[in-house]
Amino acid sequence: MLYLVLAEAALETIPMSLWKHPLIRKYAKKRGKGPGQLLLDLSFHYRAAKKLKDIEKRGRPDIVHIALLEALGSPLNKAGLLKVYVHTYANYLIYLRSDVRLPRNYLRFIGLMEQLLEVGKVPPDSENPLITAKRGTLSDLIGEIAPTKVVLMTEKGEAMKLAELGRLLVKEQKPLVIVGAFQRGDFKEETKALSDIKVSIFNEPLDTWTVVSRVITAYELVKRVL
Repeated sequence: MLYLVLAEAALETIPMSLWKHPLIRKYAKKRGKGPGQLLLDLSFHYRAAKKLKDIEKRGRPDIVHIALLEALGSPLNKAGLLKVYVHTYANYLIYLRSDVRLPRNYLRFIGLMEQLLEVGKVPPDSENPLITAKRGTLSDLIGEIAPTKVVLMTEKGEAMKLAELGRLLVKEQKPLVIVGAFQRGDFKEETKALSDIKVSIFNEPLDTWTVVSRVITAYELVKRVL
C-alpha cells in the first residue's frame, strides 16, 4: 500500500482579511455565498489577494483537482493499493475514500470543496462519507498513518531513477510520499523535517500532477500492478 499526501496544498477559503475587498464582495454576491464560504482562486481573486503572505503557494485549487484526478484514476488506486490525503496551506486535513469519483468539471469541484470545508464531510448527511475534512497539521496526519518511511519529493533531493524510487517504496511496509501541491516556492522547514529522505526525479521543478503520476507509476511497475 502506498500512502500519498498532497502537502501545503493551495486550497483554502478566502481569508477574512480580504472579505471587504470590492472584488471579493462582488464575487461573493454573484455566487450567493458569504466570502468565508468560498475558495480562494487567483484566477478570480488575484487583484485582491496579491499582497497576501506566501501568495505563490496559495489560491490554486486547480492544482489539487488535477493531481487528485491523476491519483484516484490510477490503476494502483483501482487495485486498492493507494491511500490519498490532502494537507492544506491553512492546516486542514482531507481524507478521500478510494472509491470517490471527483467531478471532472473544475467549477463543480470548487463547489464540492467549499461544501467540504464548511460542513466537514461529503455527502454532508452521510454516515460513511466519501470525503472528510478536519483541522490538523501534516505532523498530525503522519502520526495517524505511522508510515515506515516518509519520502519528500523535491528537485533539491537525492537524484533517483523511477525504477530505483519504485524499489525504495515497495520494500517498505507503509511508505508515505509527500508531494507539494502549490505553484511555486519551497516546503516549510517543518515539512522538510518530517521526511526520512528527500528524492528528486528531475533537476527542475515539475507540476504536482506530473510528480504524482511518476511516483504512482514507479510503484505500480515494481509492484507489478501494470
